[in-house]
Amino acid sequence: MKNNKFALQIVAFGLIILSFIACDKDFATLESDLINEGNATNFDIKKDSFNIIAFTQALGPVQTNGLGLNTLGIYDDTYGRTTSSFLTQVNASTYDPVFGEGVSIDSVVLTIPYFSTITDIDEDENLIYDVDSILPEPSEGVYKPIRLRLFENNYFIRDFDPNGEFNESQDYFSNKSASETETISDAALEGEEIGFVEYDDEGNITPVDNIIDINEEGYTLTIINDEDETEVSQRLSPGIRVKLDTTFWRNKIINREGETELSSQNNFTNYFRGLYFKAEPVDDDGSFLILNVGAQTSNIIIYYTRLTASTTDDPDETEQGTYQLSFGPNRINFMDNEFTSPIEDGDSETGDSRIYLKGGQGSLARIKLFNGDDTDDDPEMNAFETFKNTFVETDEDGNFVKSKKLINEANLIFYVDQDIVQDGEPNRIYLYDIENKTPLFDYFADLGSSSLPSFSKINHLGPLQRVDDEPNGNGIKYKLKITEHINDLLIRDSTNVDLGLAVSINVNLEESFAQRKVQDADDSEFTSPISSIITPRGTVLHGNTSEDESKRVYLEIYYTCLNEDDDCNQN
Repeated sequence: MKNNKFALQIVAFGLIILSFIACDKDFATLESDLINEGNATNFDIKKDSFNIIAFTQALGPVQTNGLGLNTLGIYDDTYGRTTSSFLTQVNASTYDPVFGEGVSIDSVVLTIPYFSTITDIDEDENLIYDVDSILPEPSEGVYKPIRLRLFENNYFIRDFDPNGEFNESQDYFSNKSASETETISDAALEGEEIGFVEYDDEGNITPVDNIIDINEEGYTLTIINDEDETEVSQRLSPGIRVKLDTTFWRNKIINREGETELSSQNNFTNYFRGLYFKAEPVDDDGSFLILNVGAQTSNIIIYYTRLTASTTDDPDETEQGTYQLSFGPNRINFMDNEFTSPIEDGDSETGDSRIYLKGGQGSLARIKLFNGDDTDDDPEMNAFETFKNTFVETDEDGNFVKSKKLINEANLIFYVDQDIVQDGEPNRIYLYDIENKTPLFDYFADLGSSSLPSFSKINHLGPLQRVDDEPNGNGIKYKLKITEHINDLLIRDSTNVDLGLAVSINVNLEESFAQRKVQDADDSEFTSPISSIITPRGTVLHGNTSEDESKRVYLEIYYTCLNEDDDCNQN
């Protein structure tokens, strides 16, 4: 049952990923305040600002198996460099294959498509694509290449944790480990290296450099028809498509025909433990790819020629065949962070001057509402209780009786530190209940949802407002609407839990997929949002103790007085 649920999650994850075409692309802010100081006066709506405590929480290694997609490449930003590689199991299309007699391998082709959409067709009927899964944006239309090294993996990827409860799945983490005490060595990951090759017109094989030149061009495959004419047989979308040295595949697959190693999935998985995709920079630079490695179009195909199996007058007659390998189900991302300065935990008592947010094995923030608001009232009454008693009337047990003031809108405002961050900021950040690991009620109440993540939940999780609303303008601020959350605290007597804040590449993912574990010796139950783990982007925000008081994070609340008492008039 547990495996079935996991499989359904992966399928659903893939559908969500395939539905988006932006992969955190920047776009002009669609901010339109329904209530602001200009029109609030007409409705006798008042506004108050409340201090909060916000501080950075650095992350240890994050769980990176079962993410549904994988990342590969190099990403540089304010924090430094992140290099992402991944390990994947390999599945065979059929078991107990019969390749036939006189087999010779024609070619072995590795294909992993990028996320892309068709935007046009040129006069030669070539498809024009828009690729959206590559960071950073190309300079003058040219993406930076990466070096890809492909190894046979010798580490056995387990389905279940031998030290856990019955049928408890095995977790794997971004620092090449299965736990704090079990690491995965480079020697195990980097078995026999599989080279890249090219073929000339006579079929001769020449080794080539393993540099991936990234572009938005698709692939057009051709064949020679019965009239000896060249015709298009297939058009493929942009992606990684390379030819591999055939020697490894002959020894590993073709020569094993009839052996037990290819007879079943279990035998095959133990025999061929997978492939390790290792990214390296080119000229100390590179790009960062977000890939749907588990898609049907991601595969390795062995093309071969054999003697025709049927009886013919010509004993030398041949025919062509193929054998396909796919990736998964277990895939693990590894992240190597070379930060120029390490991210450290902030001050949980007074808050931080800067909030550091970084995806992957980076950092998030904790938010304490009201706890930063000084009060001269009863010292036994904390800031939240003071706020609550100002807005609602309660009984002896503290239960809601009636409202004194009606909450119209509540927003958390975060300003970007433009002196530190001037490029590559995440367009979205995600606010959530960090104690219960769930979205806020505002997330589910946001009717402005869309299958496109750039336009999903924008009423609750407002996109980054940029200078002059230019798609590539410097970031100014985020406005996150939490009206329903505040009403929950006041009317439904909900607990004033800490909130979490993280960068996000696709806020839609948080509705359907559980957060992933963080390897933390002090808190074994701590987790990170999945949409933060799969993005390398980061930003720096002004905190509640910033020296620039005009940029400090704060909570603003618009409200309507329900009676004209002295307290309401004073506000």
